[in-house]
Amino acid sequence: MDIFGGAPRVLGYSRPVAAQCGTDSVLQCKIGGDPRPEVVWEKKNVQILSEGRYRLSEEGQAYFLHITGVRLEDAGQYICKASNSVGETCAPATLKENGEESEREKKKQRYEGEPLLSDDRPHFLIKPLSLRVDRGEDAAFSCKLSGNPLPQVVWEKDGKKLSDIFESAHFNVSSQDGGWFQLKIFRTRMPDGGVYTCRAHNNQGGALAGAVLGAQPDEPNLNSANVKKFAVSEGKHAKFRCFVTGKPKPEIIWKKDGAPLEAGRRHLLFEDREGYYTLKVMYCKHQDTGLYVCAASNALGHTLSSVYLTVKAPAVRFRRSLQDVEVRERGMAVLECEVPNEGIPTAWYLEDQRLQPGGKYGIEQNGTRRRLTIRDVGADDDGVYLCEMPDGGKSIAELAVKGTIVKKLPRKLDVLEGENAVFCVEVEEENMDVHWFKDGLKLRESHQTILKSFGKTHMLVFVNVCHGDTGVVTFVVGRSKTSSRLRVKGKHSPPICPVGVEMDVDRPNSVLLSWEPAPTSQTTTRSVYVLERQEVGSQEWLRCATSDTATSAEVMGDSVLCEGDYRFRVCCINKYGRSGHVEFPKVVHLVPGPKIRTPLQGCEVTEGEDALFSIDLSVMVTGTWFLNSTQLQDSQDYSIQQAKTQHSLVIHSTKVEDHEAEVTFIANGVRDSAVLKVQESDSNKRVETGDPVVLYCEVSHPSARVGWFKDGVELQVTDSLNIQSEGNMRRIVIRSAEFTDSGVYTCETMGDVINFNVEVEGPPVQFSEVPEEELQKSAMELDPVVLTCEVSREDANATWYKNGVEVQASDNITIQIEGTMRRLIIRCAETSDAGTYSCQSGDNSLSFTVNIKVMIVEPKEDVVMEGHISEQVVLQCELSRSSGEVHWFKDGLQVLETENVQLTSEGPYRRLTVLCGSAEDSGEYVCIMDGDSVFFQVTITGKILQGSMPGSFVVSGSVIVSSFGVSYQTNPPYQTTTI
Repeated sequence: MDIFGGAPRVLGYSRPVAAQCGTDSVLQCKIGGDPRPEVVWEKKNVQILSEGRYRLSEEGQAYFLHITGVRLEDAGQYICKASNSVGETCAPATLKENGEESEREKKKQRYEGEPLLSDDRPHFLIKPLSLRVDRGEDAAFSCKLSGNPLPQVVWEKDGKKLSDIFESAHFNVSSQDGGWFQLKIFRTRMPDGGVYTCRAHNNQGGALAGAVLGAQPDEPNLNSANVKKFAVSEGKHAKFRCFVTGKPKPEIIWKKDGAPLEAGRRHLLFEDREGYYTLKVMYCKHQDTGLYVCAASNALGHTLSSVYLTVKAPAVRFRRSLQDVEVRERGMAVLECEVPNEGIPTAWYLEDQRLQPGGKYGIEQNGTRRRLTIRDVGADDDGVYLCEMPDGGKSIAELAVKGTIVKKLPRKLDVLEGENAVFCVEVEEENMDVHWFKDGLKLRESHQTILKSFGKTHMLVFVNVCHGDTGVVTFVVGRSKTSSRLRVKGKHSPPICPVGVEMDVDRPNSVLLSWEPAPTSQTTTRSVYVLERQEVGSQEWLRCATSDTATSAEVMGDSVLCEGDYRFRVCCINKYGRSGHVEFPKVVHLVPGPKIRTPLQGCEVTEGEDALFSIDLSVMVTGTWFLNSTQLQDSQDYSIQQAKTQHSLVIHSTKVEDHEAEVTFIANGVRDSAVLKVQESDSNKRVETGDPVVLYCEVSHPSARVGWFKDGVELQVTDSLNIQSEGNMRRIVIRSAEFTDSGVYTCETMGDVINFNVEVEGPPVQFSEVPEEELQKSAMELDPVVLTCEVSREDANATWYKNGVEVQASDNITIQIEGTMRRLIIRCAETSDAGTYSCQSGDNSLSFTVNIKVMIVEPKEDVVMEGHISEQVVLQCELSRSSGEVHWFKDGLQVLETENVQLTSEGPYRRLTVLCGSAEDSGEYVCIMDGDSVFFQVTITGKILQGSMPGSFVVSGSVIVSSFGVSYQTNPPYQTTTI
């Protein structure tokens, strides 16, 4: 893989040429590059021109230096240098004088004790760097050597040759132009850790350098770049999915902060229909923050995947939170918390079910205290309880009910039609009198209903369920009972194989794969395309990409672990199963490792200015910077930063001594270089307040008179300014610079003038610390948003940016400066105002994140309504703008469109319409929009019309709930029937 693009590269080195004095000789070097490079020949850093005894020529990619009438002083090393707009390289060529005089010269050198070609011994310009990589990643050591002839290199590990301890496919040794050598170890394992040594030697001597490879332990390091970060608000659910394959089927263990997790009230562990191992943390609390690890293992090995979960507290916190409670059956449970302000209303929930005051629940409010009393506690009261404030802040507690039933039924169980429904309960003693009920009817064993007891465990199984089995299942033992709602869903077929697979392999180290969905594919069910790869010669298929809607994917060489030929296949998965696989027709060769997206560019600055070098890679790796052969560290002189795949180096206050220095970046398997050019400047002076300023010049005669001026005004000696004259030197000295000393200074004599630009800067501007909640701003649409920060100096210039673009004052945006305070005010926020804002002063900045939510305008309060069987029910809410997505829920379950239920959107209005209401449509409906919500309590009852015959009922009519309340509309005449 050519990671340098079109940079010049040496295609062939010249062997040493021997010539006798007086004869002609030709040195040759073969170099390629795009665009075609410019080539020069040098000896001892002096360029050789095509004149006299020297003639330069070229033929294709071969470049020649012709020497006529070789002399003794012509012997030595010549350098062929090539450069273009992409990069540069060089190659040595040696001319030896083959005669008696040459031998006498060598004997003279030995007699006088001079070392022969002492500069030609191997020497490490850049030594290999120590690495620390994760298990399974590749490791690469790079080094740069000088020497004539070019040294030969041998790599060792812990004193042994690599070929003696590694199989040949596990490592690769290579060399590149310019004296670069590399050792690459594929798919590192724990035994690969150790000391690696590079031994270089030629006929002039040898050199040695070593580096350490550290293999990461199996548990991921929290600070390593491969640990993903995930944040969720308190009270929300967190869901982690991990896809693992292997034979035999791996065992999965979920851990939090190193401790195994078990399934429970708030931790759900399961394998979904798509083959993902899933952990769901329900109703997250602050103590759920931590590192979650999915560990998979079988007899042949193990692997890990990790994510760090942060549970964010709400903007307004409870003054005192709920505490977990444990009670016995038939007892009473009390949950109590305290809100910040006594005027804040709250709502109570048992998981996703809102609780209302009555005989079962007592809901009290006393000042800032909020209390929920649960009377006559039963097994089904066991669960997670929430107290919620209007802004979404929640306090969470778990109620554990101890009694006869030890293991309770789930609140609901969803089963596909044709599958078995299994219910399992555990009681505290054996041989207890137990009973099972469905919809109030006692169950007895039959060919489709299995009732079994195993000591304390009791099971109910419905075999081959159908839609009519939907209902409420209840288990009763003595005075204790637990219930579950069984829902049977229609069985659907798995998806159909994709078609029209195509493969574009005319790409550097990548392949573009495309396909089309089957013409008869279902569009109502969400499907996922799964792309897999297999290395030729292997039996294992590995998932490399998934897509919900896209029907193409590009696979880069960076995604594979080792170089090889790969084939690909694609299938389609939905919640009902997996289609067959369709294999792509070709095989593609891929090479692993990072690539350079944007190479280093040479930088030309004036002395004292900062020089910036940057490089962008294809993957996120750690890199190291060098100036010539010196490794750089982040310090006052050098700023080294990495933002994902972007690496940057800033050389502060450049010096003339660094002119034409080589800046090199090395990462794991990546290297690039560029040249720094520094122009000398005496006329610009930049100092900080309090520093001395010295301006001087030299005149041709010691008695010459000069005049010093600042901004055209002649200067005089003062306590802070001294004018000096020593011989030919003329200078002024400002002992302690102030802001007012900035300007253009001029030294004039006999019509000759020299100018100096002096800029006096204050100390760097610093931002005062801002609380985290002030940096994360959330507001409803049309509300004002105020961003405030404080700088260290009143005279500091501060500029506001949004998403990198400077913010200008307007009718809706005000920018204020008050002393050291800097404010940006958005008077009336719109959704387009959301984004990342930053206040920048000098090299420092402070960032704010602004989120603008669309809100529900009407109705402002919950709506209660009543209707009659067969009437049409319309629930409506109005948003603050036409755009915005809402979700409808009924009794905690999301409402989807059916033949009887319509969900419509018209401008800012969102409606849910039940075309023909029934008793089952009664319940609590909620419309949710970005955390804003409105509730509708709907009751559907039968009604006998006055004056009609017994048994008559209404079969047409409608009920409309508008943003102003409830109104009933009927469409006469009534249509009735007599039973």
